[in-house]
Amino acid sequence: MQHLISKEGFEKFKAEWENLKYVERPAMVNQVQAAAAEGDRSENAAYTYGKMRLREIDRRLRELDRILDGAKIVTTAAPEDGSVRFGATVKLLDKKLKREKIYHIVGEKEIDPLKGNISMRSPMGEALVGKKKGDCISVQAPRGLIAYEILEVRY
Repeated sequence: MQHLISKEGFEKFKAEWENLKYVERPAMVNQVQAAAAEGDRSENAAYTYGKMRLREIDRRLRELDRILDGAKIVTTAAPEDGSVRFGATVKLLDKKLKREKIYHIVGEKEIDPLKGNISMRSPMGEALVGKKKGDCISVQAPRGLIAYEILEVRY
């Protein structure tokens, strides 16, 4: 299944895959082999931990394979009309609390709300796409309807 991803996001996932495949996994295999050589595996914490960590690494590698194989890299240039599209960084003003927030519109595999990376399919992303600097939007949140003004759109 194909999904949109930024070039930066693709490179980040690719670097993680390479680190897991060529650095972490071989090192963990060596640790498991050394622990297994010590004898009784039933009470060998290093062996048990190593096997568990290898399963985690392999699971993440499979997940990264799916992300990278299905990625459609989107390079974004600012549209002539200055509207919000995939890849935009948007500065907003919460009209009630008078606080600024910054969001970056990314693909669904790249979302990280704590870093301000939101999907264009999220409620905030859907409200922003197509809007321009100076526009006002409203988004339903747990604390109620929140009104924002778009202060800046960057690519």
